Amino acid sequence: MSGGAAPAGRRWDRVRRWLRPGTGIVGWLLVVLLGQLILAVAGAFVIRIAFREIPDSSLLGQIFGVASLQFLPGLVRPLVVLVIGLGVFLYGLRRLMGVLLEPFPTPNAPLVELVYQKRSLARGPRVVAIGGGTGLSTLLRGLKESTSNITAIVTVADDGGSSGKLREELGIAPVGDLRSCITALADAEPVMTDLLAFRFPPDQAGEGGLAGHAFGNLLIAALSEIAGDFEEGVRLTNRVLAVRGQVVPVAPVPLTLHAELTSGEMMDGQSRIMRARGIRRVWISPAAVEASADAVEAIREADLIVLGPGSLFTSLLPSLLVPGIRSALATAPGLRVYVANVATQPGETEGYTLSEHLAALAAHGVGTLVDVVLANSNMRARQPEGYPAGPVRIDLSPDLVRPRLVTADVVDDGNAHRHDPAKLSARLLALAEERALARAADVARPA
Repeated sequence: MSGGAAPAGRRWDRVRRWLRPGTGIVGWLLVVLLGQLILAVAGAFVIRIAFREIPDSSLLGQIFGVASLQFLPGLVRPLVVLVIGLGVFLYGLRRLMGVLLEPFPTPNAPLVELVYQKRSLARGPRVVAIGGGTGLSTLLRGLKESTSNITAIVTVADDGGSSGKLREELGIAPVGDLRSCITALADAEPVMTDLLAFRFPPDQAGEGGLAGHAFGNLLIAALSEIAGDFEEGVRLTNRVLAVRGQVVPVAPVPLTLHAELTSGEMMDGQSRIMRARGIRRVWISPAAVEASADAVEAIREADLIVLGPGSLFTSLLPSLLVPGIRSALATAPGLRVYVANVATQPGETEGYTLSEHLAALAAHGVGTLVDVVLANSNMRARQPEGYPAGPVRIDLSPDLVRPRLVTADVVDDGNAHRHDPAKLSARLLALAEERALARAADVARPA
């Protein structure tokens, strides 16, 4: 008995979820019921005419009397009809839901949950996140739980590892950071996530054509070849992996990062610069590279634009130095938030305070593009042993007007060198909501 009751209970639970707000089902169901009500009224007209025109003594009149429950007391008749009608309706609805759900893997991902999720997330704010590396993918994992209107604009200056090999061999922009962000936003099974991150091992001689390559990198490269265009290849990857929102390269061609150190030494290549100390300035080549059209359009339409988190000189600034991106940010109507790293990085930002991070942005001509600085206020998170870095110390006044300084607990309690996706996205979306409410109040305020 208990074995049969449990599946029935789950089926009815799925029916109830179909009827909850946010799926769009309830509205159309009411339209169907309205149509049924109109048909019932038409039937009532027919019955009324039959009562008047058909003699009770005739055979047709007797059949009609039985069908209309004339043998029951007057108040009992409508109650019996109501019970029968409700039973037929619920039975039909149950069987209909069973037919609709049958082709889907309901134990893991019920169709009703997918419908509700997509309809609800589609109403979320339009968010653009700019950067690269693990910081950006961490942010995206948190944002995708609240909105599907996300555009991740990713750096293409990487020249190391699998991305560097594909860049050299195929001439395409590096895809490593793109793959990480696509994986973070994808509605994919855990096995697919592991597959995208899988790296082919070297052969016994320590070599091999696929050695060191991530499968996800090869997938993007293959789709780019099929599409005949790098940007279109990334769009195809977004669609194939059911990404919530979109991931776009900051530019359609590879960028090369250059740096000048305080010692006067010049360095080329992101993989070298990220380990350097005392970086004075960085720049990209080609300097006049055209920005991705998808990226520029997303910035112009965004409610919230997030700069970072990520490596300051090797992930964030290479994207902000693209002329088209910088111009779009300068005129963007959305709230522009710089998310400061929770920890310094050995090499490029070793020992940096929050003010020094902002000074680096200002020195590269992008400091004025920030409306709000969001910095971590929780310095009690666990610090991994043996990692030569520390928390980014806040050395700015809380009364800072522009950019406005906001501090909050956005760190992973178990790792002081990483943001917590849920904490960070919640605080960013709260800032966007505050901005929207303030603008609405300004519009409503009399002149």
